[in-house]
Amino acid sequence: MALPEPLRRGLGSFSRAVFTDTARPGPRCPGHGADNEIVSSLPLQMSLYFNVYYFPCWWLSTVVILYLKYPDLSDYYKFILVTIIILASVIEVIRLYLGYMGNLQEKVPELAGFWLLSLLLQLPIILFLLFNEGLKIQPLERAVHVVFAFFLAFQVIAAFVTLKRMVNKLATHFHLREFHRLEEQPVPGFYGLGREERAVPMAGRGPT
Repeated sequence: MALPEPLRRGLGSFSRAVFTDTARPGPRCPGHGADNEIVSSLPLQMSLYFNVYYFPCWWLSTVVILYLKYPDLSDYYKFILVTIIILASVIEVIRLYLGYMGNLQEKVPELAGFWLLSLLLQLPIILFLLFNEGLKIQPLERAVHVVFAFFLAFQVIAAFVTLKRMVNKLATHFHLREFHRLEEQPVPGFYGLGREERAVPMAGRGPT
């Protein structure tokens, strides 16, 4: 399963615009260790690993508590909670998949999608479930939401740092490839122009 190509291009452009460090100096030794540099984040991968096992516990606890308090909720909050749980479940599956693919395989579009889903969708949903007292939040429910919110906050920060490193690495590789391409294929006519300029004064001298 892979992201559609238009979406990949859009996320790639977004990543280059947001995460590229324009003030970062170029490598002092071109090509030295650049290809072997690993930019995947171990802390991010560990949090994703534990998140995969924690999510079923969060889902089961949330569904059980919703079942128990469902009769006491207003129709408005019944609809909101059911919709949010379904939406959060779908987002979480996609989010974890993109996080694994993006971090382990160093794919910028996938990791950018993971970061956007975490920051713009999943984190606001969990904060809504955590702080909206109209939902009649129970102690166990609050506890599982707090842990989930900590997972999301850490992953947003770790993914941001990792994305900056990945994008800057790709930018460095791009500049190195351009540099080597220019070395291997010099500008046509450059040396010929020098020969022509040298030939003009010599032709004007004549025999001595």
